[in-house]
Amino acid sequence: MKDIYISDIRTNQEIITYLIVKQVAVKVGSNKKAYLDLLLADCTGEISAKKWDIADEELPGLEKIKEGSVLKVKAIVTEWNGMKQLRVSRIRHTSAEDNIDMKDYIKAAPEDAATMYDFIYNKAASFKDKDLRAICTRQLDTNKDRLMYYPAAQKNHHAEMAGLLYHIKRMLMMGEKACEVYTNLNKELVMAGVILHDMEKLNEIEANELGIASGYSFEGKMLGHLVQGVRTIDKLAEELEMPREKAVMLEHMMLSHHYEPEFGSPKKPLFPEAEMLHYLDMIDAKMFDFQEAIEKTEPGSFSDKVWTLDNRTVYRISE
Repeated sequence: MKDIYISDIRTNQEIITYLIVKQVAVKVGSNKKAYLDLLLADCTGEISAKKWDIADEELPGLEKIKEGSVLKVKAIVTEWNGMKQLRVSRIRHTSAEDNIDMKDYIKAAPEDAATMYDFIYNKAASFKDKDLRAICTRQLDTNKDRLMYYPAAQKNHHAEMAGLLYHIKRMLMMGEKACEVYTNLNKELVMAGVILHDMEKLNEIEANELGIASGYSFEGKMLGHLVQGVRTIDKLAEELEMPREKAVMLEHMMLSHHYEPEFGSPKKPLFPEAEMLHYLDMIDAKMFDFQEAIEKTEPGSFSDKVWTLDNRTVYRISE
């Protein structure tokens, strides 16, 4: 078991620990010298790291560092822009002698992937609306293997193994409760929107079987999962002979769930089920980010700044 986890480290502390690489790049600073820019992680979180002023003789070894590599790192914990960062002094690749247990390094959803999948699939299979049932079960069947490990993001909310399933499941649970209050909503349309809204992240994001995202696909960069989602729904709706109005409503839910143009939505929701989908998505994302921040913070203290919460510092109530 690791001695030091990211959740344990404090500013100005010197650490020697093992961390997994989520992102890596050799860059050139304003002083014209090369430096190593890393995003490192373990099962408790992730942290930015820099190894400054790389000597020429170091480059060949450092260029062999890849996403998914576990490294032994010696560093000082610093702070930049309100967030902890590692200033790395030494770094090396690990070997079998280091006795690495990958469970220490992979952040995963807190629930079993197969159980979450079955929960979601059973909801879709129980729909009375045959068109919504057909399109949701088709997508779940087609993408089952990747859903078992895929994250919901590269860096932000639910960026963890099986994070996409966890995001969908919690939104479904919230959506069912919301429909008990707002009885004018078509519950199956809301739930179908939840199941389908982020499915194209499987093709937007590039991720390995450890749930580590390394970047975005060509189409992901050029189109994004909202437009990719519209394309997929359009194709499947035609194949499944879905009524055009219903297909367009699903496509609108894909296109509008980010709400604002700066977040990729050219349209705001134009019917209540689409509006509810947006807020279910936002609630689950924000609650995830709050929980992440609180878990890394001592009771009675404030967290580091959380970029996805508008750079707020989150307070953890004293126990």
